[in-house]
Amino acid sequence: MNDPASHPVISGISSKLDSLTPKAQALGTYIIQNPSKVVFMTTKELAETCEISEATVVRFVSTLGYKGYSYFQEALKDFVNTGLSLPERAAIKGLKEQGTDRLHLGITEELNNLKYLYENINIETMNQFVDHLEKYDTVYVVGSRLSYTFAYYLGWSLTKIRKGIHIIKGSDSTSFDMLANARSNSLVILTATTRYPNELLKLSKMIRRSGHTLLTMTDSNLAPMIQFADLSLVVPSLSIPFIGNVSGMLTAIQYIVQELASRKGEELSEYQKQLEQVYLENDILFNLDPK
Repeated sequence: MNDPASHPVISGISSKLDSLTPKAQALGTYIIQNPSKVVFMTTKELAETCEISEATVVRFVSTLGYKGYSYFQEALKDFVNTGLSLPERAAIKGLKEQGTDRLHLGITEELNNLKYLYENINIETMNQFVDHLEKYDTVYVVGSRLSYTFAYYLGWSLTKIRKGIHIIKGSDSTSFDMLANARSNSLVILTATTRYPNELLKLSKMIRRSGHTLLTMTDSNLAPMIQFADLSLVVPSLSIPFIGNVSGMLTAIQYIVQELASRKGEELSEYQKQLEQVYLENDILFNLDPK
């Protein structure tokens, strides 16, 4: 797990402990010591565990400055999700339990994640991403480890609607060379998901120093790359994943790509006709009606 003292939720509790009532102190101490349990508890469950009233729990999160218990849990979830190890994630998902209907549980979880995304995604920020993609001639899309999946999908999709797209694997050290030698004032879109690879953090620092415009797509406001970005899109999810939540990131990417395509008009048609001609001439794709 992360160092609790470094997280705003935990440090916020720690800084107020001495001024709280004995019951609130017991609650705060329990949260500090058991964040991965609290993040899944209702107010009733937390109150019963700490042998206090639900009203004490509600007053406690209000004292910390949160509008409600759900907002407090959301902030705590970011901390827990960022710091959980693979064994801890496996335990949360109950992977050792036999006879679990994982298919339907998984589908339900993703449906809930998409509903949460629908209610919380920042459309204005997504549209600003599209504005930047319209403005810049040269675009680099960067990701590493799991987030390279999203970087590749975004970059590959963008090549279907415009030129000047370059996909970079951040785990390859030559990515520093490529970005250092990039055309001045290029646009760099960096995808980063928990648990955040250090090479992406190093790249973010270098990109900022190089004078390029950096956009980040992340799954949490706690992503360390955000501090170096000119613009950040947080793609929220409701659940804590075993490996990673994919539906939300893919949905956001689809929106950005399709919105950009919708702005191209006839230019898009001509570009895609040229691509299709290249595919045909070089026998790139399977064709039911070869000529």
